[in-house]
Amino acid sequence: MRQNRLYSILMISPACGLIGLFFIYPLISSLKIALSDAAGNWSINPLIKAWRLYDRDLAYTIIVVAVALGLIAILTVVISGLITLSPFKRLNQCLAFLYRWPLFIPFIVVGQMMRTFLAKNGLMNNALVQLHLLTPFETVSFLDWRGIIFTFVWKQLAFSTLLVAGAMAAIDSQQVKAAQNIGATRMKVFTSILLPQVLPNLGVALVLSCVTMMSVLSVPLMLGTGTPSMLTTDMSFRINSYGDYATANALGVFSYLVTSAVAWFYLQHNLKQQRTYG
Repeated sequence: MRQNRLYSILMISPACGLIGLFFIYPLISSLKIALSDAAGNWSINPLIKAWRLYDRDLAYTIIVVAVALGLIAILTVVISGLITLSPFKRLNQCLAFLYRWPLFIPFIVVGQMMRTFLAKNGLMNNALVQLHLLTPFETVSFLDWRGIIFTFVWKQLAFSTLLVAGAMAAIDSQQVKAAQNIGATRMKVFTSILLPQVLPNLGVALVLSCVTMMSVLSVPLMLGTGTPSMLTTDMSFRINSYGDYATANALGVFSYLVTSAVAWFYLQHNLKQQRTYG
């Protein structure tokens, strides 16, 4: 028994070591800097300073991420349902091919792509002008919060759809066939059988997407103009312009709190479901 326990500890120790080195230690170090003054004494002044300077940016960040998550959830559910239930095989193959593209493109490349696509004289507006849907004087730039949301949705949609569509494909097909045999429409099958069973997978995708969007610097830096801006841009500004690591880490604490709240909400909902059906 003791040997099995020792063997188990040895097996998980490399993973625990990596988590401690690359996640727990940076988190503790960041919290220590965010709660220290210039002399190294414990203080909440960096948090107060960060709140006073960037409270509007914090609200802006939360709104942008929330809107993007809502759009990701809706589009993920729609695309996954079409891939799973659509009788048109060519449409399924086309969707399956297209939605995977963003998985292999880094965020910094996505940011540069969207700068050339969403600018006032970018590819999107030029295409609309060529189609006579707009005149050159009617075009507007989307290099603002709209461009950031569009970019986040386009990039993270591939990841979330991969999780949810895979979960739908793993559901026993006999459930779908049985429902169709008693007259259920595809919409009824989707809403009553498939969607309830993949909600945990959708929740995981949204939580991970939230963490990713809260941590990306390149997209808001390349697409955002003026104020307010996202917290990652503010962190970069405080470090590069002032060397103010305390305020930058205090902004990081606010990001931790936002992502932790999203993760806590998901875990509580998941545990509640397990208690209900367990």
